[in-house]
Amino acid sequence: MAVAAPRKLSLIKPDRQLFAGGDENALTKQVLATHSEEPLEFPVTPLLSLVEQIFLRAKLNTLQGTTRAQLEAIEDKSPSPTDLLDLLDFVSFTINRVSNEIQYKCSGAGDPHTVTMEVFNLLSSWPWDAKVVLALAAFAINYGEFWLLVQQSSTDLLAKDISLLKKLPEIFERVDIVKQKFEALDKLIKSLVDVAKCIVDFKMLPPHYITPDTPEMKSATTLIPTAIYWTIRSIVACAAQNAGLIGVGHEYLASASETWELSSLAHKIDNIRKHLEQLLLACHHYINEKMHHEAYMNLVRLFEIPHIDNNKILRALIYSKDDKPPLLDGLSKEKATLEVLRKKNVLLLISDLDLSIVELSMLDQIYRESRQNKTRSESDYEVVWMPIVESPWTEDKQVKFEALLGLMPWYSVAHPSLIESAVIKYVRQVWNFIKKPLLVVLDPQGKVVNTNAVHMLWIWGSLAYPFTSAREESLWKEETWRLELLVDSVEPLIFQWMEAGKYICILGGEDLAWIRGFSAKALGVAKDAGINLEILYVGKSNPGEKIKKNIAGILADKMIRTLVDPTLIWFFWVRLESMWYSKTQRGNTIEDDPVMQETMTMLSFDSGDQGWALFCKGSTDILRAKAETITNVVDGYEERWKVHVKEEGFIPAMTKDLQDIHTPEHCNRLILPSSNGTIPEKVVCSECGSAMEKFIMYRCCND
Repeated sequence: MAVAAPRKLSLIKPDRQLFAGGDENALTKQVLATHSEEPLEFPVTPLLSLVEQIFLRAKLNTLQGTTRAQLEAIEDKSPSPTDLLDLLDFVSFTINRVSNEIQYKCSGAGDPHTVTMEVFNLLSSWPWDAKVVLALAAFAINYGEFWLLVQQSSTDLLAKDISLLKKLPEIFERVDIVKQKFEALDKLIKSLVDVAKCIVDFKMLPPHYITPDTPEMKSATTLIPTAIYWTIRSIVACAAQNAGLIGVGHEYLASASETWELSSLAHKIDNIRKHLEQLLLACHHYINEKMHHEAYMNLVRLFEIPHIDNNKILRALIYSKDDKPPLLDGLSKEKATLEVLRKKNVLLLISDLDLSIVELSMLDQIYRESRQNKTRSESDYEVVWMPIVESPWTEDKQVKFEALLGLMPWYSVAHPSLIESAVIKYVRQVWNFIKKPLLVVLDPQGKVVNTNAVHMLWIWGSLAYPFTSAREESLWKEETWRLELLVDSVEPLIFQWMEAGKYICILGGEDLAWIRGFSAKALGVAKDAGINLEILYVGKSNPGEKIKKNIAGILADKMIRTLVDPTLIWFFWVRLESMWYSKTQRGNTIEDDPVMQETMTMLSFDSGDQGWALFCKGSTDILRAKAETITNVVDGYEERWKVHVKEEGFIPAMTKDLQDIHTPEHCNRLILPSSNGTIPEKVVCSECGSAMEKFIMYRCCND
């Protein structure tokens, strides 16, 4: 007598229109009707981790195979049995009930949609994330027991006998069919777990930053019931396929169409997963924006209130946690906590990773000199480098960062990642950091007393201590336009020349032929006038190859002096720029500030195509002009002003001739590097007082 093959649950055919994209709204209404308004809440993450571990272990040593790395990864985050005991006491009855329902219904004929809705009814009192995890847990019991029997049948006699009754050895004789079936099952199960993770992740989103009425959350809330429906529907399909293997021979194994149906379900679930992940990503972006804005506003408020010390401010700017020291000592290269900065004046050196080595070397020199100053304790102030680096972090950035760290004797933030995005926003928007380095000064209470003291440092060095705006104002009140302000410590020989009563000529530009010709003429005039003249070449700002060649040529000629180190040439000009910016920040104009007028004149000389020269005797007896004009003055020595030298003096006679030949026609250019938004809208010409026309120039090279 022939034995009829057991009936098997049809996966899709009874309600194919739903799967084919029919009325999803009607389906969603059916699902929502099963949901209780007061669900039983519980933490689902530990249970989901256990379920995922079961699925991975089931594949171990099977046709699909689980790598040890995959298993170790899930075991690393799996909960301990102790952590699960209370949770399982709460949910085990429901899990087993759903498991039995699925196993029973899938062993006979049935409608997959009806079975799915019956599972929803069993899970009606649970929240949406729990529904999907409990359904997966129920299936994991059946699926895990099946593979446990398969794996142990080769070593355990009891398992071998039971597997024989279930005809499992006969089934696995047809490896080709079995492999296709379980490959399809495996792909679908993986997609189901991924969808469940997405749904759980939505539940874990912080309600403080995202509410149900947020558009992204609204879309997710609408999609999740449908996503859970198709997840449970797919679980039912997987269980039906699994049940179909028990107690039948290979002649009753799944057809190719059933394998295709599993693949189709996997495709649908994968599309749902992608949609959920996109919404989840949008939610995280929304949350990050709100958190970023909140952190930024907290920082703004923090700077508006007084503090007893600088600890809160520094923790907010550099690193708020206590799990690791956030600073690196530049000298010892040891890690340090923020305690080393408590109640000290702190100079925050803010820059990107393109910090100029020239700037860094000058900062280093000034810093070390200040530490050797015996009149002030080293504890007065500390410098901390805050590197501002946008994401992503790359290997090239790491190399640059480590190279700069090695050149700094002061403290540095141990890694740019310790500086949060809200801090970067504050530094850019409030302190106007763009490209040029800033030196923001905090007093011992964390109050900002200067948003950029780098100009003070270039002009006065450590004399600018404590680098406050009030100190800057005080220093300017003591200054006049004089040779000491212009050259400072750039060339110590100048002060020796001044003490010896010598006349001094400082000249610049790129035209070496003009420099040689003019120097020879000037020295000839000085000799005839019976004065001792020293000439110093200071090149041009951003000294490049042309200036280096000029230096080499002047050294070979041995006719005049030159600043040998291009760093000193750069420093000469950056001090002039700093004077301009310092005065501009304080609201001064060239109409009422002689220092600013002379500074602008010198900078316009550097911006032009011609060379230039400055003559002086002592601190304040100074005249200066462009190459064409000053050459004309020197050339007219014999004819026009030689006779006045003995009576009026060399510089006064030369100045009078310069005034006599000066014509109102002129064209001045002023090229200033951008400095964090401090360039004024209106700049007037230092010669005629007319408003200068503004142009924009982009430059990347030194020449």
